[in-house]
Amino acid sequence: MLLEGKTAVIYGGGGAIGSAVARAFAREGARVFLAGRTPARLEEVAKEIRAAGGLAETAQVDALDEQAVDEHADAVAAKAGGIDISFNLISHGDVQGTPLAEMALEDFERPVITALRTMFLTSRAAARHMIRKGSGVIMVFGGYGDPPTGYNLGGLQVAFQAMEALRRNLASELGPHGIRVVTLQTAGVPESIPDGFEGREAITEAIEQRTMLNWAATLDDVGNVAAFAASDWARAMTATKLNITAGAQVD
Repeated sequence: MLLEGKTAVIYGGGGAIGSAVARAFAREGARVFLAGRTPARLEEVAKEIRAAGGLAETAQVDALDEQAVDEHADAVAAKAGGIDISFNLISHGDVQGTPLAEMALEDFERPVITALRTMFLTSRAAARHMIRKGSGVIMVFGGYGDPPTGYNLGGLQVAFQAMEALRRNLASELGPHGIRVVTLQTAGVPESIPDGFEGREAITEAIEQRTMLNWAATLDDVGNVAAFAASDWARAMTATKLNITAGAQVD
């Protein structure tokens, strides 16, 4: 198994992306600690993992709260002997569909501030423990890319770009300590769109049409690539992104 003996903290572990990553990590042998604001959703994912023979624990944590993040990371490290993987997958509260010229300031800046604050807090908390071990992987989700015409993404793409700038700094500073920092770059995961969401079919079709393969990444794809990126098989990969856009973004 790729992650046997590893300890992973997943913020937003009850969400569509977070739960997919958690299941993949657990399947590959990691002990996963699911953190988020909704205990019932976290426990549902944890029960699925345990039923499949994996190890999962949950904790109610606001990943925007400095003290809560630090205390949780300290508790995980004390219980598990350290932290090997940290992946922040919380939502950023972005508003889409409104042109920037008509958008309220608070709607524009919310995802930018949220993304940077939570990424900094959770990365810092994990890094402090990883430095002691001389190893670890901090993962980022989103990546940069040109905003598609006509989508009116508000501050979302700006937030992703800011996260990439922080990822570069983290990779540079933490690399000498044996810590890798990598991004999973996505062009959208249709399966993560809630059932009943207005325009779900149109959004899915638009995402698929932008790809070279005529299909978009699935939740399983995200989990599988994340497991590989977090494993020692990817030990030489840092300060970079893994492109899972099915060709929507060309490197």
